[in-house]
Amino acid sequence: MTDRFTYDVAVRWSDMDRFGHVNNARFLTLYEEARVAMFFLGARAHGLTSFEEGIVIARHEVDYLRPVDYGHPVRIEMWISELRAGRFTVSYELYDEDALAGRAKSVCVPYNLTQARPRRLSEAERDFLKPYVEA
Repeated sequence: MTDRFTYDVAVRWSDMDRFGHVNNARFLTLYEEARVAMFFLGARAHGLTSFEEGIVIARHEVDYLRPVDYGHPVRIEMWISELRAGRFTVSYELYDEDALAGRAKSVCVPYNLTQARPRRLSEAERDFLKPYVEA
């Protein structure tokens, strides 16, 4: 069984669209907050800070399954659906009161900000990601 990183994200009033639901573009912000928690806070708790030095997004893919209303936080569960030497794919499921409301994927590329170029994952980064890799 693959481990999942789970994070609760508050839905803000500013996330709402004219119809009273979370705007489609704001779903990416919710996924981003969970992803940052995984790669900054979660990794830091394991003694790993190198993700904070640079990760860029090469691609997003989003499926909207049902509207999300303002009120309580949403739960986002994440895992790694693809792991390569120079990129990895984060998969997400967004739950609104235990109802699956969205799915997404982000292709992430480790990036050296100083040299302004992609880089390969370190062994420590791969070790952090391995428990989350989809079996």
